[in-house]
Amino acid sequence: MSNIKNELSQEELEHLFKTLKVRFEKNMNRHNDLEWSDIQMKLEESTVKQWSLHEMERTGGEPDVIGRDKETGEYFFYDCSAESPKGRRSLCYDRKALETRKEHKPENNVLDVAAAIGIELLSEEQYRALQKLGDFDVKTSSWVKTPTDIRKLGGAIFCDRRYNTIFTYHNGADSYYAARGFRGSLKV
Repeated sequence: MSNIKNELSQEELEHLFKTLKVRFEKNMNRHNDLEWSDIQMKLEESTVKQWSLHEMERTGGEPDVIGRDKETGEYFFYDCSAESPKGRRSLCYDRKALETRKEHKPENNVLDVAAAIGIELLSEEQYRALQKLGDFDVKTSSWVKTPTDIRKLGGAIFCDRRYNTIFTYHNGADSYYAARGFRGSLKV
């Protein structure tokens, strides 16, 4: 990801806005009281946020607006792909876990990839809120922000949806699986 430029061409930007608008209009249940034109105006103000959304899209996250902060006026974009984003799987939890792994190291880790994209890892609470908007991760799972006390002991947590129920599990932070990625959020 270090070779990726952080500014979109006009063509890339137009494609991104078109993609986001179509997704927004197709999934009004996620944001029925919001207007796309207002969101696009906010997006036009920040090339940094545009690039982050482009990266969310490029890595398979299918970002969509899921709400708005009434105090700040910021819109919340979450990864809304049906399954954990394909371009962000097979990653251990953080840099420490990656460095301590002796064999078969994954390519990268969740926290560094999220930082490179410019997004925040969903918390368990945010993940559960997302699940109220649809059925996500019925075949995959997603790492979520891990409480410090769990991480200090070498663990990390992830969530998924099985049997119409949201489950939270644990693993060693250095573990990684082809069916586990992470979902992010971005405030615009």
